[in-house]
Amino acid sequence: MSLSDLEAKIAHDLETLNYGRPNIVRPRTHPDGHVYDVLIVGGGQSGLGAAFALLSERMTNILVIDANPEGFEGPWETYARMRTLRTPKQLTGLDLGIPSLTFRAWYEAQYGLEAWEELDKISRSEWMRYLRWYRQVLELPVRNDTRTTQIEPLPGGIYRVHLEKGAPLLARKVVLATGIQGGGEWHIPEMMKALPRHLYAHTSEMIDFGAWRGKRIAILGGGASAFDNAATALDAGADEVQVFMRRREIPQVSPIPFLDQNGLLARFGSLDDRMRYIMTEQFLRLGQPPTNDMFDRAAAHPGFGLRLGCPWNGVREIDGKVEISTPEGLEYFDFAVLSTGLVTDPRLRPELSLVSDKIRLWGDLDLDVGEYKSALVDSHPYLSPAFSYTAKDPNDSAMAAAVGGIFPFNFSALVNFSLVASGLAALSYGLKRLVAGLSDQFLREDVNELFADYLAYDEKTCEFDVSRFVRSPQAVDG
Repeated sequence: MSLSDLEAKIAHDLETLNYGRPNIVRPRTHPDGHVYDVLIVGGGQSGLGAAFALLSERMTNILVIDANPEGFEGPWETYARMRTLRTPKQLTGLDLGIPSLTFRAWYEAQYGLEAWEELDKISRSEWMRYLRWYRQVLELPVRNDTRTTQIEPLPGGIYRVHLEKGAPLLARKVVLATGIQGGGEWHIPEMMKALPRHLYAHTSEMIDFGAWRGKRIAILGGGASAFDNAATALDAGADEVQVFMRRREIPQVSPIPFLDQNGLLARFGSLDDRMRYIMTEQFLRLGQPPTNDMFDRAAAHPGFGLRLGCPWNGVREIDGKVEISTPEGLEYFDFAVLSTGLVTDPRLRPELSLVSDKIRLWGDLDLDVGEYKSALVDSHPYLSPAFSYTAKDPNDSAMAAAVGGIFPFNFSALVNFSLVASGLAALSYGLKRLVAGLSDQFLREDVNELFADYLAYDEKTCEFDVSRFVRSPQAVDG
């Protein structure tokens, strides 16, 4: 089957499922312009999946916006530096159960069944090509080069979404499909302020490693991205890369297989608050280990070095170099890279500045978690079962209205729902919950209008000629 044959099959499959039926959400009007039912901020895999899921459930008055140019949404062609995805190649989710929309179907249509069987893991670039095709074949409504700057609640359950360029957009619901960093910010240690910005970068940034050919690079952190960046730098010609870790051993245990094998990725949101808090604390404490392929790729270079149990105590610039103080003494490098993770906290998001103080956090709950108490967990938002923010004061209806129509479908949902909004293997579970939650919210908001219209409904579905069965009054009297 060729790619054009596959696309024809997709069109037929969608037609058999009655995809494309009219919108079921009651329209809203506003003097400032068109009101979208759902505005999705972020056009990566989560945003595209959310758009298709909404369209499949007949919520069609939607728009996806993304700050990046078309084809460069998400991390895959920007700052991601792994060669392959960590997820097994059989991953599904974005397809919503339609086999012809799976990555496998797309891959086989181009390279054949034998190539699929020989494939070990999906390459990063092939995954991005699939996402571009997915958007195109489904004709999803995406507007690129559109950056959100602020979300402003308005009376009547509408949000005004301000943009860096152009007129604001209006929407009843806003879905923040903004990825791993969308719920907070990448963490840069305070000590780095002592360095000029051109001497260091975070792994989440675009880095021209070719500019450091023949140079010495230091990387702080021992997670998966540290080894991805070490290998990339050495591949680009760096003379030496040293990875510094506070831990005395590389993380080797990932909780994700356990969550998957025991059905917890789908059902994590059903656990009680205490369990979810403790399990997330352990998840964050264990970290995400590199795969064997990642480690071997870096370690294969003679210029690779690993410094276990060797944190940075301080940094400063000396004659254009980076001086790093460690328990082993002073060392000097040409450039520093930070693989120091992120902090999730809605108060760090500029687009949420008008509502962030109204959002309930996990730290606001009165939970007895003992030794598992964690500032990293506490700063996560405490979400509703439908992914929406909840009010810091549950009894304040105005506060609830201001935040309850914003849905952070990103990494900040971790404590509530595990990885269903940010992990590829679990995305289908998150999409189902998100769309059901949005649909329920619309119903609750429109129910009085719907109820009144139902009682007044008198549209005929058929007409009958019963004249020959009606007896005249005289005949009845006789």
